[in-house]
Amino acid sequence: MKTHAGLPTARPRRRSPTARPARSDREAFRITHPYHPLAGREFEQVTHRQNWGEELVYFHDENGRLRGVPLGWTSIASPDPFVVVAAGRSFFRPTDLLELARLVTLWKR
Repeated sequence: MKTHAGLPTARPRRRSPTARPARSDREAFRITHPYHPLAGREFEQVTHRQNWGEELVYFHDENGRLRGVPLGWTSIASPDPFVVVAAGRSFFRPTDLLELARLVTLWKR
């Protein structure tokens, strides 16, 4: 490390992990959740990250405001394997039905 007058100099600055990616790194996506007010609209992804246990995709809306939506509500998300295999023949996943049964049992107590 270089020193100036016997004191260490600052290290070179590294790019912040939250810095905006280069323009060419951005991916276009569509909001696919049917009840979201921006459903069907296409945006440019700024970043996506895990926040409070949920993956969110961040983008700038038409007013330039940074917004985030759950990854599963976008065209970036991989389709749920159960939904693909069920091909519209089932409205509920088994894990969701088991959770519902557990909640109904608790409610009845």
